Amino acid sequence: MAVRAIRITGDPCSTPRRPVVEIDQEIRELVADLYETMDRAPGVGLAAPQVGVGLRIFTFGWTDEDDRLWRGVAINPELWISPPPPGEPDIDEEEGCLSFPGERFGLRRAERAILRATNLEGEKYEIEASGWLARIFQHEYDHLDGVLYTDRLEYRDQKVVQKITRKLGWGKPGGKWMPGVDDLDA
Repeated sequence: MAVRAIRITGDPCSTPRRPVVEIDQEIRELVADLYETMDRAPGVGLAAPQVGVGLRIFTFGWTDEDDRLWRGVAINPELWISPPPPGEPDIDEEEGCLSFPGERFGLRRAERAILRATNLEGEKYEIEASGWLARIFQHEYDHLDGVLYTDRLEYRDQKVVQKITRKLGWGKPGGKWMPGVDDLDA
């Protein structure tokens, strides 16, 4: 296992990715690295495109309010969501992204989601999620379609994102940071 550098907004981490054809040793090592990198960052999810790998894979790890650990890998996922509630996001709807480290913005997401995917053993599974787990699935799934959460923000927050991006010199290919080495308040 190894910690991998996480691509920052502007790097080609935000282009759609291809499906996994076979779960081989290379995929197993990638998944182990995704977990290691996600945990070191620390984050609650990490998609392969965020570490520069063009495949439809993401990992997730989150403990809910009942102390139940939700940890897994989604290979070639499909996601169904309920309509997001109308209105402005509440303070408890803020999220961040390891590809836009150190910042958090409010974003309305669907309250419910159904994730269908394949695990590392090649078995298909389904999870019906609500709340933060549904949010995590939506966020990571977006990465697989080339969408960062900052792309979904309201106009007012988009202007702030643009200002931060310019100030920090992001928005160009090659931007990345290394969890456990770089201090970016991810």
